[in-house]
Amino acid sequence: MNTPRKILHLDLDAFFCAVEEQRDPSLKNKPFAVGAAPEDRGVVASCSYAARRFGVHSAMPMVRALRLCPALLRVPRRHSAYEEASEKVMECLYALTPQVERVSIDEAFLDVSDCPESARDLAYRLQTHIRTDLDLPSSLGVAANKLIAKIANNVGKARVQSNGPPNAITVVLPGEEAAFLAPLPASALWGVGPRTAAALEALGIHTVEDLARRPEQTLADRFGRLGTSLAQYAQGIDNSPVETVREAKSLNHETTFSRDVIDRNILLGTLLHLCERVGRDLRRENLTCRTLSLKYRTPDFHTLTRQSTLNRPSDIDRDLYTAAEQLFNHVWHPGRPVRLLGVSATNLGPPAQQLTLWDTAEKQSRHLQQTLDTLRDRFGEQGVRWGKEKRRGDP
Repeated sequence: MNTPRKILHLDLDAFFCAVEEQRDPSLKNKPFAVGAAPEDRGVVASCSYAARRFGVHSAMPMVRALRLCPALLRVPRRHSAYEEASEKVMECLYALTPQVERVSIDEAFLDVSDCPESARDLAYRLQTHIRTDLDLPSSLGVAANKLIAKIANNVGKARVQSNGPPNAITVVLPGEEAAFLAPLPASALWGVGPRTAAALEALGIHTVEDLARRPEQTLADRFGRLGTSLAQYAQGIDNSPVETVREAKSLNHETTFSRDVIDRNILLGTLLHLCERVGRDLRRENLTCRTLSLKYRTPDFHTLTRQSTLNRPSDIDRDLYTAAEQLFNHVWHPGRPVRLLGVSATNLGPPAQQLTLWDTAEKQSRHLQQTLDTLRDRFGEQGVRWGKEKRRGDP
């Protein structure tokens, strides 16, 4: 019989807010939110627990958050500070085990099966280390697989009645997975979004226990491969490994205008800026893309997505922009305002092989791109700009 794995799921509690409180201790116990200003159509990236008592939550429009909590303090995002704090946390995780799957800036899975200590003891040690050495609150779920560890953490945090970070640790012992899941809503499982939840409700499936009672073939007939997975999940079965290397499937950037834009020059300038950011990400990750996608949203929230296959895999800004501009021309209507533009690179792969002596144009393009990257590293993104890159307020 195989020995059960020992999996930890770590979540940093209100991470952005915790970092901001380190910078400004006067924010502690006050309702505040991290995010862009309401006049810029900002949304709440993170909010303090004091703000949550007023109904404020992440992803909420900042203007609505201020209606719910007029005393809400707004703090602009400081990405570099959050990334620096996150790296310090990750160092703590890697000091425990190399088997770390970084899910996001404030979330990770760890496989500590090779560690001699119990998973529970390791979780408490890790939480204490992060709180004492980095002054950051965290919660952990402990189980024999990733699914249960993640759900255990969610359940544990929700059960804590506190005006501050939950600092929860929730353990589900091997063999107790199905019993732990049974009373939870079916939506607690991976893969159950609003549509699937509604479809399950229509079948009389409300809890995980209800789902577990349905034959796997019945669920597969109704939901396909997802149904097969749900049948396994409902029993607490998840064999997915902790992935120490996560394959990048797409790189994207988008912007929501503070005021709807009609001016074509401004729209194309913004589109070029987005392509430059995506191109920079590709080069940093040593990747190229074969497909370029455009996201285009009007003020009534009607959203269009279009994609184009490049002639060859590329990480050059101008190649990306050429494809993006062609897609833009197919969806743009003169005089109609635009609320949001986005660019996404997919079908990612390694850079092309070494250029030959005859690839003169390609060599010149790459040399120019490298020069621009060097200048932007020195003077910032706004230090060097293409001629088309005109936006509202530019001279």
